[in-house]
Amino acid sequence: MKPNSPQRMTIETGKAGAVSALLLRPDAARACFVFAHGAGAGMTHSFMEAFAAGLCRHSIASLRFQFPYMEKGSKRPDPPAIAQAAVRAAVAEARRHCPDLPLIAGGKSFGGRMTSQAQAAAPLEGVRGLAFLGFPLHPSGKPSSDRAAHLAKVHIPMLFLQGTRDSLAETGLIEPLAKSLSLATLHLVDGADHSFHVLARSGRKDGEVLGEILDVFARWAGAI
Repeated sequence: MKPNSPQRMTIETGKAGAVSALLLRPDAARACFVFAHGAGAGMTHSFMEAFAAGLCRHSIASLRFQFPYMEKGSKRPDPPAIAQAAVRAAVAEARRHCPDLPLIAGGKSFGGRMTSQAQAAAPLEGVRGLAFLGFPLHPSGKPSSDRAAHLAKVHIPMLFLQGTRDSLAETGLIEPLAKSLSLATLHLVDGADHSFHVLARSGRKDGEVLGEILDVFARWAGAI
């Protein structure tokens, strides 16, 4: 494997079959993020690629993986039981390949929520914290905190990276939720939407936002 280039691998998830994965490990890595994708795009989406590369520059390894439905080319996300089994398999794979590194698990939107549900059901072995890049608190236009009920059963540190224009997590709901969870840290990105995109009139660029959330993630990971 070339330095700082991803290692391709296959992960057996159980009844749903095998899925593809990418391990990116920098020299002198200090942690590994088991990084699940969102509902509409897989592990090679440009945001996933950019975040993994940014983590590498911060000396944090990442293991990206496909959910079974994405591996099969389907547009319909897997049922929670199948998605959670894939998360567990990916965490186990990260432990095998990076036994010397503390693990963080989570992901973008749907991937983060499936990871938190898995952790709430039964702790993910070796995982010291969960990180969510745009936690999907509710469907667009239907504000509610029902999707967060399981988070009370998560007893490890959690990081919420959320845009203030995120239509799937209204600020007025995500802020009190984070405050209600004793181990939660919330970082709001001013003007960013669910994809961490900012409008031109904001005076900022998407690359600046990416740098911001990477810096926050790296500091939080170091602290836990």
